[in-house]
Formats: sequence, structure tokens, C-alpha cells
Amino acid sequence: MGCLVYGANGYSGSLLARLAVTRGERPILAGRSAGTVRALAEELGLPYRIGAPSLELLEDVRAVVNCAGPFAETAAPMVAACLRAGVHYLDITGELDVFDWMFNQDTAAKQAGVAMITGAGFDVVPTDCLAALLAAELPGAVALELAFAAPGGLSRGTARTALAEMGAGAARRIGGELVATRFGTPSRSVPFPSGVRRVGATRWGDLVTAYRSTGIPDITVYMPLPPGSGLAPLFRFGPLRRAARALVRRGGPSDAVRAAQGCEVWAEVRDAAGNVRTATLTGPNAYALTADASLRAVQRVLAGEVAPGVHTPSSALGAGFVRTLDGVTVTLS
Repeated sequence: MGCLVYGANGYSGSLLARLAVTRGERPILAGRSAGTVRALAEELGLPYRIGAPSLELLEDVRAVVNCAGPFAETAAPMVAACLRAGVHYLDITGELDVFDWMFNQDTAAKQAGVAMITGAGFDVVPTDCLAALLAAELPGAVALELAFAAPGGLSRGTARTALAEMGAGAARRIGGELVATRFGTPSRSVPFPSGVRRVGATRWGDLVTAYRSTGIPDITVYMPLPPGSGLAPLFRFGPLRRAARALVRRGGPSDAVRAAQGCEVWAEVRDAAGNVRTATLTGPNAYALTADASLRAVQRVLAGEVAPGVHTPSSALGAGFVRTLDGVTVTLS
């Protein structure tokens, strides 16, 4: 396959590795946790490498899927190595600042002749593709609202990233500019396919990615507010955030939980005349969707279907990419 899965010792990386094998692929597994990476590689009969991002790690590799968060720590060194080695790069980040940084690498990626897709998992394939589908349905849309619900629990890496994001508060894009707001503010009721739910504003990648994909100047992303979300501002303080991070357990949702808990996304665009288009999506558990989406994305990159440069999922693979994923249904209205 010529693909290296970095962070294979983590929850999402191991799911991706297992799915790849079931589909007849043989990725190289990699990470800094030697014992965990080696054990998984031996179980699956795959080659493996141990180490931090480097040129040596990428020898004879054509593409990397970076599953090792926090991506604020791993994206920059891995992207730098990929640019020097001429290796394609994908990640499954959901970190707002990382998305911003990634798109600043567009010129370097084009000069190096490599394709880079950032947010190639649940963050942000479903929301980015729905935004692009609706933008095509209503050219000239000036406002986009997105909401997602992804029950079933979090992996250790996602939980730790979520603590940092909660501490940073929420954000909206207004008039093309990012504007900070309190976590959960504003709030509204959203008609998900399973029923109406109350949601509040959050920090989500589409504040960067959907803006890049669609050019819509006003964007708000919502999620159901978790218990204790009123304490979110406290996580701005480093000592408290580090203490909470230390309490997060390893692992993630069990096979049974993933099978039982799917995801839902709602999206709406409006133009200046008040015309509205909406869409909903139902799909499998967010972690299952991440493994499926990132594997299909890297296969298409390796097939030469993505031009050099830094892309959102929809700009690289088309707004209809989300419809190709297992168990996903999209409804436009």
C-alpha cells in the first residue's frame, strides 16, 4: 500500500490499522510507544517502525495518515518530514489552530508535489461534505449552521484534546472573521433525524475548513452540551487542565458501544434573500466513520486522484465523498 499509519498505538490508529487489514491492505504501523505498536503489528502481521516523525521513518513510504494527537504537537514535525521526503500527508485532527496552520502549508505542498488532506475523519468529513453539498444547492449562501451528535464515549486522545478546546471556549465565524464566545453560547434547538435536541456553540474544525470549502462568511457549529460544560472556562487554567488530563483513562468505546451508537449531523444554509436549504446525515459511530473515511481518503490519494496542495475533505475528494462511506445516509431538503 505504501502507507504509514502514525499513532497506531492510539485508539483511532489501531481501528484504522485493523480496518485496513480487513480490506486487504498492509500499512506500516508507527508510533513512539514501542510495546503497543509492536504488539499490534505482530497481531496483524504488519511491518512497523518506532520513532518520532523523521525522514528515516518515511523511507519507502508514499503517504502518511497521522492519527497521533494532540496534533498541535505532531502535525508540524510530520508535515515537515513529508515535505522533505515528497510524501503525501493526511490527518484526523479536529483542532482549530492546526487547521489554520495546515492551510498555511499549501504553497509548500504544491512546490513539493504532495497532496495533504487535513480533518480526514469524523472531524471534519461529514460536516465539511454537508456544507459543500448545501453551498452547491444554494449559491450565494451567506450563513451556515452545523450541528452534530456523536454519542458513545471518547478515546483518551479525543478526551484530552476536548479539555483543551473547552478551555479555549467556543467560537463563531462572523463576516469571515473568527469571534470568540462562551462555550455553549449561542444555543438553539436542532431537528436531528432522531428528534429535536438542544445544542450550544462549540469550537469545531468547520469554522476553518467549511469556510475554506464554501467561502460562506457566517458559520456556527453546535453540539449537545456535555454534563459539566458550565465548568468549561475553568479549563483555561493550566494546572486544572493538566490535572483533568491525568484522570482520563486509556482506551475508548468498546466494540459493542461502537456498534450501538451512531452519529447524526444537521446543516442549514441561508442566502441574503432568506432562502434556506437543509441537510441531515446519519452514520455509524464517529470512530468507525473516522477509520473508514481516512482509509478511503488515503487510497484515493495513492491512486493519484488528489492534486498537490492542502485540502479539506470535500475540496480533495468532492462533496459526495461522504455518501461513499459505510452506513452513511444523507438527506437534502
